[in-house]
Amino acid sequence: MKIEIVNFVNGARNAEGIVVVIDVFRAFSVACYCFSKGVSKIYPVGEVEDAHDLMKNIDGGILIGERKGKKLPGFDYGNSPTEIIAANLLGKTVVHTTHAGTQGIVNAVNADEVLTGAFVNAKATAKYIKDRNPDKVTLVKMGLEAKSQSDEDDLCAEYIKILLNNQRYDETTIVETLRKSPYSERFFDSDKPWCPSSDFDLCLDINRFSFVLRSVRDETGNLNLEKVVVEMG
Repeated sequence: MKIEIVNFVNGARNAEGIVVVIDVFRAFSVACYCFSKGVSKIYPVGEVEDAHDLMKNIDGGILIGERKGKKLPGFDYGNSPTEIIAANLLGKTVVHTTHAGTQGIVNAVNADEVLTGAFVNAKATAKYIKDRNPDKVTLVKMGLEAKSQSDEDDLCAEYIKILLNNQRYDETTIVETLRKSPYSERFFDSDKPWCPSSDFDLCLDINRFSFVLRSVRDETGNLNLEKVVVEMG
């Protein structure tokens, strides 16, 4: 299995094989929490206008999204797992747009298969890939606003690669390492209430979920995420 690590939207566009689009803070942690709350489907979209257009055809849909970390005007929730775990989402269809993560999903046009990447389901993601035994895996780090590398996505890519190679990793170091990271400062800044410290803890609840999120096209031709439970053994 050849494993390649790339960055940002351009990396997603050129990614091949099974592609894992990584966004730890917070898009694909949020997506996992959404499914844990019983959503039926998540549509990841790139543009805010596309999100609103898609919602016109969804009865009772939920809009989740951010730009520069803040909840978008007119949206139901921001890109915050703290908001999601307190929400009633059972059976709901979600439309989700973010500055980084969802951009990678919609641009991974050369992939054989596209998965989301986060610490909350990293081990399940690695197990799913190993069971599929592909020739190539591409890990796409979306970073901060899909413009600059970030410690949490770098570390998540490293962790998933180590799991794919059946190597050992001391997960206990991950939280402490990222707590000291400048990319985590937003969660402990009282001037940024849209990034509560509980989001940091929820995004780093490592291997909380034993499912992967896979991007597929539905009958309308739109990309959506579906939950696939993984037998962890």
